[in-house]
Amino acid sequence: MLVALLVVAGCSEPEPSAPPSPVSSVSPVSSGKYWTPAPGTTWQWQLSGTVDRSVDVAVYDIDGFTNGADVVASLHAAGRKVICYVNVGAAEDFRSDYRKFPAAVLGKGLDGWPGERWLDVRRWESLEPIMSARFDMCRTKGFDAIEPDNVDGFANDSGFPLTSADQLTYNRRIAALAHSRGLSIGLKNDLEQVPDLVNDFQFAVNEECLAYDECSELKPFVDAGKAVFHVEYSDEPCRKTTPPGFSSLRKNLELDAFVRPCTPRR
Repeated sequence: MLVALLVVAGCSEPEPSAPPSPVSSVSPVSSGKYWTPAPGTTWQWQLSGTVDRSVDVAVYDIDGFTNGADVVASLHAAGRKVICYVNVGAAEDFRSDYRKFPAAVLGKGLDGWPGERWLDVRRWESLEPIMSARFDMCRTKGFDAIEPDNVDGFANDSGFPLTSADQLTYNRRIAALAHSRGLSIGLKNDLEQVPDLVNDFQFAVNEECLAYDECSELKPFVDAGKAVFHVEYSDEPCRKTTPPGFSSLRKNLELDAFVRPCTPRR
């Protein structure tokens, strides 16, 4: 989620009559077909401000809208892989394609994130063209992978009666969209569904699993030889012993250029 300066109305649209989506028939793909970062891969996550390209890490995760092909190319020239941040579970009213979202798919606002509203992920016929265009943008700019945000609407007060099955269907469809473009994709948070989705995604991105004592939920990714890109937003959790194989950082909530590896207290 990104910090927006605009404020969105807190009410949701009337509940649509669309039935819940069936469980997806999309088969998990072999991660050998796509770039799959290994546990412990170093990374930087910067979603605001001019990207600081001097950070000496293997992977950069940056905003797909605000960074051009030149930024991606310069990072590639330095030997980095580059992940494209895209919000797939909420509409942000500061994005250039916001008006493409039909009113019927816009739900309640996200607490603490003005300008963002949950999406009705059951309405694939409305969302697929928008997400396809966004992933095409990432591919055209040369990104290697996708970080899809807000893929856990079913576990939040979205304004829609989303089920776990609805979310699994949507998340697998989103993964298939990335794979059809030759892009890797990571699972963002959504800890409850890790066992079901670890074979569909090439890495994980997590916020604050140390603070909430949830890091064990991500062990299936490490066991599968896949990176867990993890951040904490305060010092105390970052001083705990980080789980084996995790790529753990201390970041500001604004996700600017500031970065510091999590260092366990001695």
